Amino acid sequence: MKRAPVQSAARANSDPYKETILAWLEKHPYSAVQIFQRLCAEHGYTGGRSVLGDYLRTVRPVRHEAFLKLAFAPGDCLQVDWGTHGRIQLGDTMRQLHYFAAVLCHSRLLYVEFFLSQSMECFLAGHRHALEFFGATPRRVMHDNLKTAVLEHRPHEAVKFHPRYLDFARHYGFAPVACNVRRGNEKGRVENSIGYVQKNFLAGLEISSLAAINNAVRQWLEQVANVRLHRETRARPCDLFLQEKPHLQSLPAYGADISQSRRVRATNRCQVHFEANRYSVPFAHAGALLELRAEPETISLYRDDKLLTQHPRSYHRDQEINQPEHTNELLKERTRGEDAALLARFLSLSPEAEPYYGALRQRELHAMTHVRRILLLVGPYNRQAVATALAEALALGAVGSDYLHHLLQYRQSLAPLIGELHLTRSAQLLDLELPPADCSCFELPTDDPLPTSTSNPQATP
Repeated sequence: MKRAPVQSAARANSDPYKETILAWLEKHPYSAVQIFQRLCAEHGYTGGRSVLGDYLRTVRPVRHEAFLKLAFAPGDCLQVDWGTHGRIQLGDTMRQLHYFAAVLCHSRLLYVEFFLSQSMECFLAGHRHALEFFGATPRRVMHDNLKTAVLEHRPHEAVKFHPRYLDFARHYGFAPVACNVRRGNEKGRVENSIGYVQKNFLAGLEISSLAAINNAVRQWLEQVANVRLHRETRARPCDLFLQEKPHLQSLPAYGADISQSRRVRATNRCQVHFEANRYSVPFAHAGALLELRAEPETISLYRDDKLLTQHPRSYHRDQEINQPEHTNELLKERTRGEDAALLARFLSLSPEAEPYYGALRQRELHAMTHVRRILLLVGPYNRQAVATALAEALALGAVGSDYLHHLLQYRQSLAPLIGELHLTRSAQLLDLELPPADCSCFELPTDDPLPTSTSNPQATP
């Protein structure tokens, strides 16, 4: 009750300036602060700012931007965009979950696919899979100013598209169209579809893996999204698509290359690094400069346009993705090198070593195993003894490390035991003097001479 006179007085104070305010607004849409400051400075206004604001809202109501509903002819346009939905756990790594949405503007037929990145290869893969899903190509594809599609978009100037995206568009025969900057309403069909996916498919959905959610969304598209009665067209998208498809362009004979290429250097450990992971290459290409072609699901490595290997792409971190044959070949090569060195040592034992090795290869399945065992005999028996045993075994036709070992043992058993004299006592014992021995007990008595023998034992006395 007490404030009414004050408000009335304030309104009365602003009344003389209404004509002036209207004249200013006709020339320029001044803000309330600008008008308040100008009234105070030029006309000595003493009223309140809130009263002035109330008046300005009546003479200059807030204008809401108006949009026209766009109409698209059959086969004319496809709108595409990205959506995001939380994160997904991949081992010890958390990844953002993205989904690519594409909708035909006339029939509203929808395609959705989930990815773990919005990179160029995923962007192109979404396009290619969507066109394959529709089985045809529209004349235009509309999108916003994504970095994978648009390099530069200045007002009143031609859009500068990404050359990789332009090559893809030429392959399928559509013209890319970029919306004006901050004008998402120009692709309202796909914007509404993303909201529909978010509310009707993703809400409350438990996501176990990327493959599982892509299988689930494909089933949802076939059983729910594309067979529902659309709110605006009052028809099912699948039915309208049958009318639209004759107006679409045919797909090319083969799909476009969607890989993103880069140069990488293989390490001396026969690996290349890509996105915090390591992928193996054949050992013969260690240290070489290679071409890596990344697709959403695979990593391919080339050298001089020759495919060396292909790996499943990993979205984990700090992982080693190896193919057994790469390391197995390296181990085989090392084994071959070790065998060559051992064989050279064996052949240097004696001239008979080469024919003996030839006999080993003919009679034994694992000749190098016998070579290793024979070389081990050099330590306990010495080199010359082994060489001599080789010659004897070859002459006897006794082929094998066991025969050679037995021969060496036999020869060692025949050798005389010759050794040095070792005194077990002190050398002072050599100076002892002993009394002469008494040999009298061995003498015969003198009164009993020995009988003489005759030269002819058969003679009679």
